[in-house]
Amino acid sequence: MLLIKNCMLIDMNQVYKEKRDILIDGKKIVQIADHIEEKEDYEIVDAQMKLVTPGLIESHCHMGVYDSGVESGIDGNETSDPLLPGLRGLDAINPYDVGFYAARKHGVTTIVTGPGSANIMGGTFVALKTSAEDLDQRIIKEEAALKMALGENPKRVYGSKGKSPTTRMGAAALMREEFFKAKNYYDKVKIYQETGKEEDKPKYDIHLESLARAFDGLRVKIHAHQEEDIMTAVRIGEEFGLNYSIEHTTSGKMILDFLKDHNVDCIVGPSLGFKTKYELKHKGVEVGGLMEKAGIKFAITTDHPVIPIEAMLSQAIIYIKEGASEKCVLEALTINAARITDIEDRVGSLEVGKDADLVIWDVPPFDSLYQPGKVFINGKLAYEYKEDGYDFDYKEC
Repeated sequence: MLLIKNCMLIDMNQVYKEKRDILIDGKKIVQIADHIEEKEDYEIVDAQMKLVTPGLIESHCHMGVYDSGVESGIDGNETSDPLLPGLRGLDAINPYDVGFYAARKHGVTTIVTGPGSANIMGGTFVALKTSAEDLDQRIIKEEAALKMALGENPKRVYGSKGKSPTTRMGAAALMREEFFKAKNYYDKVKIYQETGKEEDKPKYDIHLESLARAFDGLRVKIHAHQEEDIMTAVRIGEEFGLNYSIEHTTSGKMILDFLKDHNVDCIVGPSLGFKTKYELKHKGVEVGGLMEKAGIKFAITTDHPVIPIEAMLSQAIIYIKEGASEKCVLEALTINAARITDIEDRVGSLEVGKDADLVIWDVPPFDSLYQPGKVFINGKLAYEYKEDGYDFDYKEC
């Protein structure tokens, strides 16, 4: 048993900056109370009334797939066809990507990562911990969501090859057509499961098999920056009854009423850096405050390595500077990120029965000199700040 005493706790559930003790058995939290009696066989960590929060969550990135941006390590887009929902991001993960260590060092304990946005349908994202354990021990969900994209990226990649899509209309039509095929496949599978007749069994198709899971509620993450792409994504999501979220939502601040009326799950960002293409024209950190005022729950992404994971909290601090509240931004990095990626049963808040992923902050997360002191993942110390430096071992990643 691990007992963490004297926490100034923000649990992202009911407790906000109140003194609590946390008892951990193995990988799980088993008790949170004002006072928990110490026992001889307990390992004791004194938080010394420092702020304690859930581990941060990166809800949309390409860590391990893009290998932290190293050119020779980019393996995130299979550009042989725009419709490849049967791909699995897990199969491209480099478990020794240095980004995992950087994430732990900055208080990020969970990431949701996968293919890039070259394809209209590019495969599945995986949810996993940033701990130093073997990759299979880090996994929360092998296939957490289906990744899709609208806008400039698919047009650029396939238009340059003389293939469809070359327009937004073409991209939307291809997406719809593939969903219609998957729904037909899904219905045939259901009939076969009921009858057991071999003649009712559809011919196996890895891509339709994967995509058909959207009709059982598998999350669909749709990359969309511009207003028209966001609205098209919402239109298609509602048309097919999908459990979907909009990834990036860069121009979301232009259509706040629309997002609110349609109860859209939004992952916002990256909001820093140069506007590298036309569809980023509305990029800006004020989006957080505007969404909060509109009553829209959202998560925040760095899109690592687009913005390195080390800048997650720097970006969040500027969201606060530009109008969002600290509470809102912390929700966006923890419980909202977990809910919008369907892993809130495991992470996102500190509650009995959930994973023991937490950060004891030497310096609070929204101070410009923020510093995690100790980071625990699955009940184990995964990072500890040392003033005299640290020994970096690539195998720890």
